[in-house]
Amino acid sequence: MFTGIVEELGEITAVENLGDASRFRLRGPVVTEGAQHGDSIAVNGVCLTVVEHEGDEFTADVMAETLDRSSLGALSVGSRVNLERPTAVGARLGGHIVQGHVDGTGAVIARTPSENWEIVKVSIPADLSRYVVEKGSITVDGISLTVVEAGPDYFTVSLIPTTLALTTLGLKQPGDPVNLEVDIIAKYVERLLGGKEAAR
Repeated sequence: MFTGIVEELGEITAVENLGDASRFRLRGPVVTEGAQHGDSIAVNGVCLTVVEHEGDEFTADVMAETLDRSSLGALSVGSRVNLERPTAVGARLGGHIVQGHVDGTGAVIARTPSENWEIVKVSIPADLSRYVVEKGSITVDGISLTVVEAGPDYFTVSLIPTTLALTTLGLKQPGDPVNLEVDIIAKYVERLLGGKEAAR
């Protein structure tokens, strides 16, 4: 489990096409400290498994399902990515409960700068928008954010200077894709309520 608090901006150093999958090599000095084979690291909000680790780099295999459902397939050598290690049991939950299981992708629609923050508008697939509420939580490229406005096919978030400087959202431009993970609690509530209705 993750919390959506990005630990560092990493970089893709190699991409190997494996046919129905890809193998990424990524650089991240912070998240590779103490990393071992089989560990999990979230890359732009996608939970990946460490295959190999050497120095400040690690490799991870990305299967076709993940490439199709997320924006990882659009990454290339030199792409910057948000990296986060799983939260430790008993640690502070700085963001919200993030599984690293991307529900779909959206795209940056617009950026509205202000003196001390920036409003970013992001599109969201219609089948996911029902899980997004004002002042609720959403994960964008692995970043735990608070929704400012929730529309039928978009939402907005307000970004502080730290988020702009230390995550990919400081680099994304209109049209760029982003990974989205909605609040898992909302999905469970919907399923439980739907189950009760079906039983009547």
